[in-house]
Amino acid sequence: MEKLKYPIGKFECPKEITAAHVAAGIQVLETLPQRLDNLVKDLSAEQLATPYRPEGWTVRQVVHHMADSHHHSYTRFKWALTEVKPMIKAYEEKEWSSLFDARTAPIQLSLTYLSALHAKIVYLLKGLSSEDLKKYYVHPDGNLPVTVEENILKYAWHSNHHYAHVEGLLQREGWV
Repeated sequence: MEKLKYPIGKFECPKEITAAHVAAGIQVLETLPQRLDNLVKDLSAEQLATPYRPEGWTVRQVVHHMADSHHHSYTRFKWALTEVKPMIKAYEEKEWSSLFDARTAPIQLSLTYLSALHAKIVYLLKGLSSEDLKKYYVHPDGNLPVTVEENILKYAWHSNHHYAHVEGLLQREGWV
């Protein structure tokens, strides 16, 4: 069950984040929208309504969650870059994923949004200085600082994490 929940393992931040780590993270963020679109674009309504694991979200909910979560990430990047020690607001992702839109809306809404959003994120991140990468926000869970460079790696992991959820389901069901 743990392998279904964390198919690529839990996020582990390197002790020292290098320029290569940051570049690789940005590359994941740049390619995610097209990779995800290619993975899910031909799924039927029944397939989209299938949970990726028992007690897990449906494929539709995963796609909408990624758009919601990455929207928050973009805002967090902006806060970290423009404010001093901003305390972000966490959100109830499980509750968001149980809302009507996450359960029923066409996935194309979130796929289109992710494409535009990631283009903006990547454009922003590619223009940052090494000093910018060290700026941070404070997460209310534990009052922990999260640097811009760490957030890049977290959301690259998050992208691959949820992509692997859907990909694993498609492979297990023989849909690919």
